[in-house]
Amino acid sequence: MTPRAPLATTSRPSPWPQTAGTVALLTAITSMLLIAFAWPSARSSLHDVPIAVAGPTSAAGQVRAALDQRAPGGFDITEVADTAAAEQLIRDREVYGAIDLSTGSPQVIVASAGSTAVAQTLQSMAAGLAQASQPAAPSGVRDIAALPADDPRGAGLSAGAMPLVMGGLMGAVLLTRLVRGSGRRVTGALGYSICGGLAVAAILQFWFGSLSGNYLANAGAVASTIAATSLTILGLESLLGFAGIGIGAVVMMLVGNPLSGTSTAPEMLPGWSGMLGQLMPPGAGGQLLRSTAFFEGRGIAQAVTVLAAWVALGAVLCLIGGLRARRTAELSSTLTEAVAA
Repeated sequence: MTPRAPLATTSRPSPWPQTAGTVALLTAITSMLLIAFAWPSARSSLHDVPIAVAGPTSAAGQVRAALDQRAPGGFDITEVADTAAAEQLIRDREVYGAIDLSTGSPQVIVASAGSTAVAQTLQSMAAGLAQASQPAAPSGVRDIAALPADDPRGAGLSAGAMPLVMGGLMGAVLLTRLVRGSGRRVTGALGYSICGGLAVAAILQFWFGSLSGNYLANAGAVASTIAATSLTILGLESLLGFAGIGIGAVVMMLVGNPLSGTSTAPEMLPGWSGMLGQLMPPGAGGQLLRSTAFFEGRGIAQAVTVLAAWVALGAVLCLIGGLRARRTAELSSTLTEAVAA
């Protein structure tokens, strides 16, 4: 009986330098993930948060000085004459809240639907002024744009930011793998955005109770966010191949999502990051959804412009990629025919 020969080794173990390099790469990736998601929260503070102060100029000046002393550079204060003017600024999403000194009983007016974190900060600041016996310190709190009773902390709205980005990314990946043709991919992305917007808005509004307002307007806000993300990644993939998907995922998930300010407010993020986040689909989409759900669509101009620009960019990139692929195919066909002749 012939003995069996030992199985041959198909490949040798990787060199130790390669192993060490892989470990270093994984460590760098993990560190970047931590920085991307933890840095905005760890360095969260007040940076020129717009609020209003209603009342006489002398009393407003005293409150301004007291706030500057407690939180230097924390608030961008607009002085108005009365309660109605302050409330209008809040409803138009020009300020997050107001300190009202124009009536006999000073109070804080907040809009927790605009930002729970800012509303809580204003309340704590007012309490601090009262404890310090500051002149005309507010004694009451009134919420004119409250979150729904089923989700008073806005947890569903905050937690929904990541699934929207992931949904746009997964939509782009599946469309590139299952659908051929730039026109069909763009059509598929738009169709998916509409269906996804209707589904996500229905879950948030009718099941979780996290949204108020007009359902179709909320669905439109969600659909716009998904479309901006998926079309941009589709366009990058049409130009750069698989690398385009990686670049799009990094931009949307590791930059856009952490800097969206959805769970706090853009003005509470460190330095320039809040402004940058509002120029990307996750941040613009979050602000648009808050406006449609709780402020009757007021203050949506910037968010709509940003999302429309990303959708247009993605469509143009898809068009360029499709034309290039068609030209390449025609050239290949011509060369094949020439060789066959």
